[in-house]
Amino acid sequence: KQVGNKRALAITLSKSVTCYERTSSMALSCSAESAEIKSGGRKSAAVVAKGDKGKDGGSQMNLLPVKGTRDFYPDEMRLKNWLFNKWRNVAKRFGFEEYDAPILESEELYIRKAGEEVTQQLFNFEDKGGRRLSLRPEMTPSLARMVLAKRNGLSFPLKWFAIPQCWRYERMTRGRRREHYQWNMDIWGVAGVEAEAELLSAIVTSFQDMG
Repeated sequence: KQVGNKRALAITLSKSVTCYERTSSMALSCSAESAEIKSGGRKSAAVVAKGDKGKDGGSQMNLLPVKGTRDFYPDEMRLKNWLFNKWRNVAKRFGFEEYDAPILESEELYIRKAGEEVTQQLFNFEDKGGRRLSLRPEMTPSLARMVLAKRNGLSFPLKWFAIPQCWRYERMTRGRRREHYQWNMDIWGVAGVEAEAELLSAIVTSFQDMG
């Protein structure tokens, strides 16, 4: 089948990438400031707050999350789940099926997009077996890999969605950290503009549902 363009509709438009089958998608991202560590409460035996000493008077441990990441305390987790459930309900209402992929992928999957900014922002490393791996900076390459792996057994058009956690080692600014969650909706195998119209309708519906 002919290779086409993948067009992404988002709050900001994403750059197109080439993949198998013509597919349209939209992606909404959410990220937030790291939660402040609150004082009080029972200390874990596994960590020692800065300024405290362990039983053996040993080293101290910083209780803040790793730079660029955040903790979700129960109040924040409720808000996150509320938002994600809104996204899931809209996607299912429009007939999309949910999928997921490993947060770890082969580094090669992203290096193939050489020249794009994302290749300079990978959380990449070599594992104990000598394999080059990376935390996923986006979901599109994983989705393309999955579709290509089983393309002969899939019935097109496909309507899939996911809410992946993604990682980019980039300069941080207010409200922009090194991890974020993203709502992806993809339609594969539709030649006309109907796919784009449906995705735009889903975006509007999600905003209406959130009030």
